Amino acid sequence: MFSLFIENFRISITSVLANKMRSLLTALGVVIGILAVTLMGTLISGLDHSFEKSMEFLGKDVLYIRKYEWFGDKEWWEMRNRPNIKIKHANSILERSQYAKYVAPVSEWYTSVKRDANEISGVRVTGTTGAYAMISTAEIEKGRFFSSSENRSGSRVAIIGKDIADNLFENENAIGERIRIGNYTFRVIGEIEKQGKFLGMFSLDKQVIIPIGTHQRLFTRRGWTGINVRVDENNIDNATEEITALMRQFRHVRPTEDDNFALNRQDPFKQQYSMIKLAIGGTGFFITVLSLVVGGIGIANIMFVTVKERTREIGTRKALGATPKMILMQFLMESITICLFGGLLGLGLAWGGSFIINQYFPSEMPIDLALTALGLSMFVGIISGLAPSYKAAKLDPIDALRYE
Repeated sequence: MFSLFIENFRISITSVLANKMRSLLTALGVVIGILAVTLMGTLISGLDHSFEKSMEFLGKDVLYIRKYEWFGDKEWWEMRNRPNIKIKHANSILERSQYAKYVAPVSEWYTSVKRDANEISGVRVTGTTGAYAMISTAEIEKGRFFSSSENRSGSRVAIIGKDIADNLFENENAIGERIRIGNYTFRVIGEIEKQGKFLGMFSLDKQVIIPIGTHQRLFTRRGWTGINVRVDENNIDNATEEITALMRQFRHVRPTEDDNFALNRQDPFKQQYSMIKLAIGGTGFFITVLSLVVGGIGIANIMFVTVKERTREIGTRKALGATPKMILMQFLMESITICLFGGLLGLGLAWGGSFIINQYFPSEMPIDLALTALGLSMFVGIISGLAPSYKAAKLDPIDALRYE
């Protein structure tokens, strides 16, 4: 049985190589289908990796009290008229909430950061308290976070992101050095580990963190304010309801009025991402199915032509003792071989394409996806070759030998 399989495979390889161009054009639909499904899988794998890394930045147990909703059906002009978030409510939330573990007021704006003649523009400057270090997932790689006394006294100290360190302090130790944020000089006391980009849109390393006391003293009229609250992950829904109630009370919102603030969390990002991934997957699936169906029809058509061309050969083999099963397996193997070659070519192209994807999303082609793609190409070969192979197996040897 094994020797028969090897013999059929040898004949199939010989037949495919004898008609290289025809075999390539026949398998083109399979190539496109396998290329689509593998690139789609690689892209989704990269997106998953990038998305999960970005969600680590937000934290699944952190609530963000802001003036604007991240997602929703609220009109921008409606939210614009809301009163700003007051940082004094951070202490009230910490005192009155049973679910809040850490609460940090934040004030953010964008400005330039300089050191000597070097300057970086569009840097995100965050004013906050020491509790921010307990809420943020980013670790201090070098140096330290500022102390409570430094925050209260409004000290001009700063923790810088990796982009700032690499651009302003290349091959140097930034700790203890001076930088200028806007028009004021600050001393660097810490450096945050590299975080990468948030959803591939903007760098999380292009940031500077300063005490909120310093911000209030020097930059009171700049940026926007908010409050970050880290809660018990197992009670995040209860915490959301409780903190919403507290904020409505602090801001004197009447029972009949809508919230004039937003309580954001990472869940809407996950919902939006699921929709995007579904759209990508659906498009890739449609292209794959369409390509494989077209490719399968083309392979079936060529196999019928092959059977007609080799009718006398079939008659000769049957006259020499070949059974219908042996003939069926021979042509079925040839159909599978064409599709397998198409699948391998599609995988090779997808593997090359994965390097391009890797420039934007850190990913690699999953082994199980590659094996699934090869299995799918062989399945197409079996389906496409069944009818032609059955026709070849049922040929009468006498009629086949007489065929001109």
